[in-house]
Amino acid sequence: MTTATVSDLYPTRGATEVAVPRRDPVVWSEPGAPGPVDAARLRDYDRDGFLTVDQIITPDEVALYRAELDRLVADPAVRADERSIVEPASDAVRSVFEVHRISEVFAGLARDPRVVGRARQILGSDVYVHQSRINVKPGFGASGFYWHSDFETWHAEDGLPRMRTVSVSIALTENHDTNGGLMIMPGSHRTFLGCAGETPRDNYKRSLRMQDAGTPSDEALTGFAAEHGIKLFTGPAGSATWFDCNCMHGSGDNITPFPRSNVFLVFNSVENTAVEPFAAPVRRPEFIGARDFTPVG
Repeated sequence: MTTATVSDLYPTRGATEVAVPRRDPVVWSEPGAPGPVDAARLRDYDRDGFLTVDQIITPDEVALYRAELDRLVADPAVRADERSIVEPASDAVRSVFEVHRISEVFAGLARDPRVVGRARQILGSDVYVHQSRINVKPGFGASGFYWHSDFETWHAEDGLPRMRTVSVSIALTENHDTNGGLMIMPGSHRTFLGCAGETPRDNYKRSLRMQDAGTPSDEALTGFAAEHGIKLFTGPAGSATWFDCNCMHGSGDNITPFPRSNVFLVFNSVENTAVEPFAAPVRRPEFIGARDFTPVG
């Protein structure tokens, strides 16, 4: 399938930066549909673009997943794999993609009803994993992720047509207010910001280390922050933050001694499968933007 057969509701990477209202629901399931999220929290998610869970996995499970993260990061074969992204300054592993395929331990987490059940309820359909990764943010200088909307990238470079995608970040270390935690602008998911500038070929090779294409302007970010404010997420290991694909979010550098690591899973509706990129010369590799649309579980 090509983009010629699919309407582009969210133009981006053009000559100018353009903000347009969201044209898709936030919660796709019918009111009263069964699932682990109650009606009041779904309304909050619809309004804010995120919800938190204080403990989605137990302390014993945290230890299991943390040990698997440490094993993967220390494995020379994993480090040499193109799915591993290293820090520009230290050359230390920053992220490992497609962990639900590399590791049966993380594959089990992606299938866990506590996790995938919320995704199905929010998106109103079966889901598949569009992207998975572990993020490693050790102390003393690990770099952050600049402000961006994931959907802008997934639409432009992976070809996701609609905003029918949800992410979950599950903490494997404590999230303090000082060690580079996730920040979201509540309500920003209601506006799509089409960024200016063309997408370079193989942009992912640079953007996964340091973002450039698809980055909002300072003026746009100032306006978004003035309208929506900024929420910083803290919590113990085992907590989770679910957030809509179009939330404006980012994280700061971690210059504290306290590490911050998490596993990040992106679920997309099977009714929103990727087509050709809307604003990029070629698709990104499948370990970043899946082309296997098999439903989870």
